[in-house]
Amino acid sequence: MNSYEVTVECMTPCGGSKYARREILQVEAESPLAYVEQVRQFPILEVTEEDGSVTVTTGNAAGYKTRYYFC
Repeated sequence: MNSYEVTVECMTPCGGSKYARREILQVEAESPLAYVEQVRQFPILEVTEEDGSVTVTTGNAAGYKTRYYFC
């Protein structure tokens, strides 16, 4: 298991990222995708990797999105 610091950002269709609810978590998981697969509410839309960090975006057609930033 790997240890990650995860920032979770939950956005609504009306508020977007400006009014997103954010929380920081310490999690242990095999990989960032494995963690998101266990806790996600919506399908995975995008996975990006940059400078050793991984961002996973989930969402639905109504515009609700959740982003998971793994450091």
